Amino acid sequence: MEWTGARYADQPTVEVTTWVAAPPGRVWALVSDVTRMPEMSEELQSARWAGDASGPAVGARFVGRSRHERFGEWETVSTVVACEAERVFAWAVGDPAEPSAVWRFELEPRDGGTELSQWMRMGPGRSGLSFAIDAMPEKEQKIVFVRLREFERGMTATLEQIKQRVEA
Repeated sequence: MEWTGARYADQPTVEVTTWVAAPPGRVWALVSDVTRMPEMSEELQSARWAGDASGPAVGARFVGRSRHERFGEWETVSTVVACEAERVFAWAVGDPAEPSAVWRFELEPRDGGTELSQWMRMGPGRSGLSFAIDAMPEKEQKIVFVRLREFERGMTATLEQIKQRVEA
């Protein structure tokens, strides 16, 4: 991935993909259950459905609590913005009209299994990263680059965890 020179306002993205030896239905059961995601993420500590939501549906909201060595702990409210069983599950962090990030899983039947992708886009809304950029605007491109690399590593590890669990 090429992020050199990317600024937060550019809304940079990152995507990782893996192939899972299981049908999309088995993969979907795991990727669409936000309450299980903390088991497979170093940064996400907990997630629970909010309000009367009890599962994935467009408009459903969930609360996530995350931790990072440099940013501390924080809580976000996300809204499901796409939910097509066994195909796509996506959510916007914060205000869906101006999210601090959008995250998405896509599932594609392929070669007797499932091609699973995880994608994310920074911005356009402010996030915790915005405070670091505000404090050191001359280092914005480096801050964005480092955070995108962290997301890429975390997403790669998450997909590996999903693959191992579903294939077991």
